[in-house]
Amino acid sequence: MNKDFLKYQAQTTPHPLGLEVESASGSYIFTTDGRKHLDFVAGVSACSLGHCHPKVVKAIKHQAEKYLHVMVYGEYAQQPAVELTKLLARHFPEPLEKTYLTNSGTEAIEGALKLARRYTGRGEIIAARQAYHGNTMGSLSLMDYEERQKPFRPLLGGISFIEFNQEKDLQRITEKTAAVILESIQGGAGFILPKHNYLQKVKQRCQEVGALFLLDEIQPGMGRTGKLFGFENFQVVPDILVLGKGLGGGMPIGAFSAAGKIMDTLSDNPKMGHITTFGGNPVIAASALATVQEITTSDLMAESLEKEKRFRELLVHPLISEIRGIGLMLAIITTSEEVANELILKCKEKNLILFWLLFEKRAVRITPPLTITPDEIKQGCGIIIDVLNNMLKEQRTVN
Repeated sequence: MNKDFLKYQAQTTPHPLGLEVESASGSYIFTTDGRKHLDFVAGVSACSLGHCHPKVVKAIKHQAEKYLHVMVYGEYAQQPAVELTKLLARHFPEPLEKTYLTNSGTEAIEGALKLARRYTGRGEIIAARQAYHGNTMGSLSLMDYEERQKPFRPLLGGISFIEFNQEKDLQRITEKTAAVILESIQGGAGFILPKHNYLQKVKQRCQEVGALFLLDEIQPGMGRTGKLFGFENFQVVPDILVLGKGLGGGMPIGAFSAAGKIMDTLSDNPKMGHITTFGGNPVIAASALATVQEITTSDLMAESLEKEKRFRELLVHPLISEIRGIGLMLAIITTSEEVANELILKCKEKNLILFWLLFEKRAVRITPPLTITPDEIKQGCGIIIDVLNNMLKEQRTVN
């Protein structure tokens, strides 16, 4: 299968990991060679309830037997999408209320940018350096990472940048600014948490100048940080919220939400200011609805903080400089890029799935399903420590 995979399916890197997947269940991925891989990545934070959660699969099957796609987004009332957006509204802090469902997180970012410009009548968008909001042209324009942007220029205009956690940059937010877009926790940069009430100060500055505050919760959202939404850890509420990844329970979805008076501006002048054929797809909405119901009615959010403690207790080693993040959005920061690369590849050989972060080359991603068990955490961390011990022995032998 790998030969055809490389020949016919477009690749994102010259050297993909190439696991040949047979099936997946819970915290495990099973490959065609009969191996069982413990998954500490969860589809890059997307499989919030693990692989093929029974309630999610049941919801998908139930909806698939009723109807699939019937009409472009927003024209017909379809129960799964209506119930999903209603449930989200029930858990939103005021004034967040209405949700636009999309096919992916990056599409939701595109819609949110359009909404900010449409509502404010302004052009400037301010983003953070080392941010990651996706890879479509608008999202890429927010990245401020020359290596990734250069091959695709010209990009979206009217974008400027500030340093995350740098209060001195806030005066660059002015009456010309339509929106400031930040990740509530910077992901690709190394799981950087806001400090000293930074997000609150950004929101206050936006209010002073009439700009909108837009938070990207594609990765921190849906219970991963011990709260349903990551921003709840930082006592701030965005004007526009973007969701994705874990919202779908393993199915492709994105969403952006705002107060009704803001969101309604996309529906007129021009009509269909943002339009998608498959956004709000009933099968995917059913999957997301089951996912949100399970996260909000179980103990998984509270348990994620206890599981974080367990990871931190078990992952102590001379080749680990620190562990960043919160809940089950964690990053091992190793002593070098070489250590991170070897750790990920050697753990793969030992049937433990780890992954990289985009910008912080010393980082190793730890974003398992929220459903991961204490025994699975112990098992996976044991593999990590064993691999690091062997690496340390090799280093000492060489020296």
